[in-house]
Amino acid sequence: MKALVLSGGAGTRLRPITHTSAKQLVPVANKPVLFYGLEAIAEAGITEVGVVVGETAAEIEEAVGDGSRFGVKVTYIPQERPLGLAHAVIISREFLGEDDFVMYLGDNFIVGGISGLVDEFRTERPDAQILLTKVADPTSFGVAELDTAGRVVALEEKPERPKSDLALVGVYLFTPAVHEAVRAIEPSRRGELEITHAIQWLIDRRSDVRSTTIAGYWKDTGNVTDMLEVNRSVLETVDCRIDGSVDESSEIIGRVCVEAGARIVNSRIVGPAVIGHSTLISGSYVGPFTSVADGCRIEDSEIEYSIVLRGASITGVRRIEASLIGRDVEVTPAPRNPSSHRLVLGDHSKVQISS
Repeated sequence: MKALVLSGGAGTRLRPITHTSAKQLVPVANKPVLFYGLEAIAEAGITEVGVVVGETAAEIEEAVGDGSRFGVKVTYIPQERPLGLAHAVIISREFLGEDDFVMYLGDNFIVGGISGLVDEFRTERPDAQILLTKVADPTSFGVAELDTAGRVVALEEKPERPKSDLALVGVYLFTPAVHEAVRAIEPSRRGELEITHAIQWLIDRRSDVRSTTIAGYWKDTGNVTDMLEVNRSVLETVDCRIDGSVDESSEIIGRVCVEAGARIVNSRIVGPAVIGHSTLISGSYVGPFTSVADGCRIEDSEIEYSIVLRGASITGVRRIEASLIGRDVEVTPAPRNPSSHRLVLGDHSKVQISS
């Protein structure tokens, strides 16, 4: 069995972070979200992995390498444009051959991994198996309709009027039967070859398509709110480990990981939290559910429930929360409000001015 990991999307919902970084490499608890998927695939006993890459290919390849650090062998498959999940299957045909495979969306996060699901699929080998979970807003996802016996009867991609609240999780398992299906469908109104249409094609031909509704934690980390929520979930499992230096005037409360080379000076850290290698926290408060990456500097500031990426500095700022701060960003206090404002604004701008 092989794995196909999709890492070619543009990440428009995470802009401006993804203007300069692949969305799959935005860190959760100081580890790129893509790495969690690759680890889950390796834990399921799959060693051959195809990674579909787009315009951020160089960054993905530099981070993942040949896959050996995860216990897998990686083959990179270029996709000129993100033309849909089914299109990714089509361009990966040579790599996949006649093997069964799991397709894993590189920006998805599933607590507990996929080993059980893969084992079940290997044993029973339906033509396709999908994962479902209940969501509050089904219009943002592919949605499944089940009959009274729990069988999948219909799928619809981002419907305006959903027929259920069961969304497709970004993990799919297929036998080679899917290759005929992806070549038989037409582009959707979005101009993409939808994997939901390919699975529906299989359903319409009475192929064996099964579903598993998961009760565990799943997130599509496509926006800042979900990234912060996944970060919170992962940090809840962090063990206390102090490999860096913490001076006598500092206080560490709860589950906090301070990496080697990090320095905590006259500060209060309340876990769960992770402080990266060579980061300085001085005269500051770092609150729960915060991950601070390597080489950052936080001085005379307060921050909680946030993700701070590599090399960022925060100085003299009270108070930051629920934030995603990019690489090498500098955050400092604003000057005092002027008595008047001089503005040059483009069409359709929106401006908020403190009174």
